[in-house]
Amino acid sequence: MQSSLTPIGTLWAILSLLIAAVTCTSYFMPCWLFGTQLGKPVSFSTFRRCTYPAQTEERSVVMVEECGRYASFSAIPSLSWQICTVVTGTGCALLLLVALAATLGCCMKDLISRMTGRFVGAAQFVGGLLVSSGCALYPLGWNSPEIQQTCGNTSKQFQLGACKLGWAYYSTGGGAAAAMLICTWLSCFAGKNTKSSIY
Repeated sequence: MQSSLTPIGTLWAILSLLIAAVTCTSYFMPCWLFGTQLGKPVSFSTFRRCTYPAQTEERSVVMVEECGRYASFSAIPSLSWQICTVVTGTGCALLLLVALAATLGCCMKDLISRMTGRFVGAAQFVGGLLVSSGCALYPLGWNSPEIQQTCGNTSKQFQLGACKLGWAYYSTGGGAAAAMLICTWLSCFAGKNTKSSIY
């Protein structure tokens, strides 16, 4: 089985696959933000939440200790988190598509040329830029009432109050940075030059 990638291209394919897997997994995990509510640990992502308040038949409030998505897109606590969900999800999908193309380039001859590698690298840069834009938009939603219930009334945009950022936020942002800086640069040298030199 012949590859259409150079040795640097093979490294690019492996890194692209790892970075896409880490970024997409972190995007899906509800561990972007940690806090407490009614003595129970609570965590959020842009579209998921773990441990939420519910009213019993006796009209008392209890914390339900399970994770899930918000019931609808409009139920996401703030407009910035709704935008963040779409932008980051689109970026993750783009990173996955590039990782798939790069992986197929390891197995198929003449799939990725030098020019195709650069084009796919540009798409990878855009995917990383979308994910990092989503991470930048995330703190704009910290002033929503739902976050203030968990993080305290001192919570506002770019100020967390009693909460702290979780590992998933950092790994999503780190994956986006690695895709933009490392993978995009490696993609320039990924494909074999199919044209024979006339010199």
